[in-house]
Order: sequence, then structure tokens, then C-alpha cells
Amino acid sequence: MYQGLPQARRSRRSHSAIQIGRGDRRHQTIPHALGTATGEPMSSSGQASTPAQASGGATSPAYTEFHPRWYRPQVSTYWWLGKWAYVKFILRELSSVAVAWTVAIILLQMFALIRGQQAYLRFEHVMRAPWMIGLNVIAFAFLLLHSITWFNLAPKAMVVRVRGRRLPAPLISGPQYLAWIVISAIVVAIIVSRG
Repeated sequence: MYQGLPQARRSRRSHSAIQIGRGDRRHQTIPHALGTATGEPMSSSGQASTPAQASGGATSPAYTEFHPRWYRPQVSTYWWLGKWAYVKFILRELSSVAVAWTVAIILLQMFALIRGQQAYLRFEHVMRAPWMIGLNVIAFAFLLLHSITWFNLAPKAMVVRVRGRRLPAPLISGPQYLAWIVISAIVVAIIVSRG
């Protein structure tokens, strides 16, 4: 981009890769001309000089900075399908979409309740649609995955020590599973009792 500018006027006057390679700490060293097999003088960049340079007409060297070759391995977009641990991680990240969907449905339900009976009947009519039922079943499966992975992750994220000893993982995740089951049973009992 700045090949036409002198070295002193460029944004970078030196290159870190060359400095490291040559053992220089603060200043970049440009090698001296060594000549070629045919006896032609060489410029400071290691290239043969032009006739004008050889005769002393043009004094500015055509210096080209050394640039290392980029290491960019080709990675497939679906690389995570090769291992179950990666698939589970991606599914858990996607489960956040199901959480957002469920929150939106609950808010719409509350909004319909506030607006009155007719609004709530329209909400129930939409929720009975087959596509809506299928979508909610998928969201429910993702919510189960989200909850289970979160409960299993809690002992690793929260280290509890009693008398200098770390509590086993079941003692941390177990109460969460128990609370989950009890609350779900209460909700099911309320729904069944009201028909």
C-alpha cells in the first residue's frame, strides 16, 4: 500500500519479525548488498539493482518488508458434529432460544388475561393450533436439556467446602433436582384438580 513512499515516511519504519530473526532489539537492520552470481550489484533488499541504480543515478532502495505467511487451516462450518460433547454444547446454547420463547408465551398469556375473557379465548385458540403445539413440544425438550445441564454444572461452578472438605456433587445438584420435582408435582396437581 505504501510502496511508493520512502521508508522514513511510512507508518512503520521496521518490522518486528525481521528484528527478532536478526537478533536486533530496538532497530531493524537492513543487510548490505552482496552481489549476484553474474557480478551485478544488489540493492539493500537482496535484489539485483537496476542499471540506473548501478550507475549511481537512483539512490532510493526498493526495500520490501518481509511478511510471514498466514497459517489459516480450513475448518468446516459443521466441525462440531464430529463429537457428542460439542453437539451437546451447541444444543445447550440453542436452548436459550427456547427459554426466550417460553418467556414470551407467558407474557402474552398474562397480557391476554389482563385484557379480558375474549382476549384469553383468542390466545387459547392460537395455542391449540397444531404448529403451535409442535413448537411448544420442541421448546419443552430444549428446556429440559437446559435445566439438566444447568443442574449438573452447578457443582463445578459453585465449590462448597465444609470443614475444609469439598462437598460431593450430588449434595449440590441433588436439592435442585428435588425442588424441581416437587414444584412440578404441585403445578400438575393444581392443573388436574381444576380439570
